[in-house]
Amino acid sequence: MCHYYIIIISLLLLLLLLSDVCIFTVIAFTGPLNCNKWDCNCTFTRQRGCCCAANDMYELENETFMRMKYLWHQIEELAGHVEHCTAAKKIAFKATINPDIAVMIPGTTDHCFGPFNSNVPIPYGIVALNHGNGYNPSLGIFTAPRGGVYVFSFTVYSSVSDGQRLYHKVQLMKDGDLVKDSATQRVILEMEAGCQVYLELVSGRKLCSSLELNIFTGYMLYPLYNSD
Repeated sequence: MCHYYIIIISLLLLLLLLSDVCIFTVIAFTGPLNCNKWDCNCTFTRQRGCCCAANDMYELENETFMRMKYLWHQIEELAGHVEHCTAAKKIAFKATINPDIAVMIPGTTDHCFGPFNSNVPIPYGIVALNHGNGYNPSLGIFTAPRGGVYVFSFTVYSSVSDGQRLYHKVQLMKDGDLVKDSATQRVILEMEAGCQVYLELVSGRKLCSSLELNIFTGYMLYPLYNSD
């Protein structure tokens, strides 16, 4: 909404400037008005342009209107560019795992996500924030809407057996390549538009108990304008 206020203020300043120009022009004029046989008052009652000064005023009015129209177009175009630049910076998401995806492990009382025979992307299905619509909750994948430097963090929670290490279960992937693996981690990545980031559960591993405490977040730190 800010750019609309900028447009209104700009137009008001323009009108004030034009008003001052007209006033100073009238004050500075010292020559006679040669209206021939017509009085200048007849301009408003009889014939359009009958006064010699009327045509100049009409031309000035038309020129002023055309300039204002051009400036209005330029201001609208500028406002569009500002909106495009600022809107593109609003990229952020936060999602957690839906506990309903957990299933009971046979022979135990544990409700877990996994284990699987291969690495599986983790579907963080409960979305609290998704500015820019870059995050897909069905797949658990974030796709960069535009190039920039992004910050990602994830917190992994699971009940574990004796001797197990949580950081061997989850790893952060960028375009299919391993970036980090840890129970809690924050990374900064330079990404081009279309790059994808997701978390995957390592094959043979599982996440159990209180799955809603598993969090995946990310946001754009700043854009890279030459990468789009």
